[in-house]
Amino acid sequence: MTDTTALDIPGYKAGTWVLDPAHSEVTFTVRHMMISKVRGTFGMKSATLVAPENPLEATVEASVDVTSVDTKDEGRDQHLRSAEFFDVETYPTMDFRSTGVRIEDGDFLVDGELTIRGVSKPATFSIDFGGFGTDPWGNYKAGATAKTVINREDYGLTWNAALETGGVLVGKDVTIELDLQFAHQA
Repeated sequence: MTDTTALDIPGYKAGTWVLDPAHSEVTFTVRHMMISKVRGTFGMKSATLVAPENPLEATVEASVDVTSVDTKDEGRDQHLRSAEFFDVETYPTMDFRSTGVRIEDGDFLVDGELTIRGVSKPATFSIDFGGFGTDPWGNYKAGATAKTVINREDYGLTWNAALETGGVLVGKDVTIELDLQFAHQA
């Protein structure tokens, strides 16, 4: 843990920050046939960052629109939306609620609870700050990338198919990466 009085993030402003969905994206990557990767995207529904004077006391809540899954293959996307995977009729969002912020070995980490398909598990996102700036319309913005790796089976996403050559069609580990832009609320 880092001494909170020594933490200095140039451009940081306390207050409430809300997601700019036009400049934010959620992507994921998973092994396919054990030889390549499939990439996809989800749309962000919402995210709010409450930033007190001490950045290590910040909280974040975010919601992703799972119905928007896009892997550039409509058949696969329909399968992912089905009850065999995300079951979007019952669970249309993937949600995250932070439980703590820390610095470990120089890395900024946000711990929290990730809920997918109604199953909540602890997850830690590593954060890479892009910086802060004012856009041409006077809005103060912050940018960051958040990344984690989860085991999809921990969340009830267990569908798979065995391959004749050995192994399975879909890997267990899924990398989730969020490119986020927030607007400071006056």
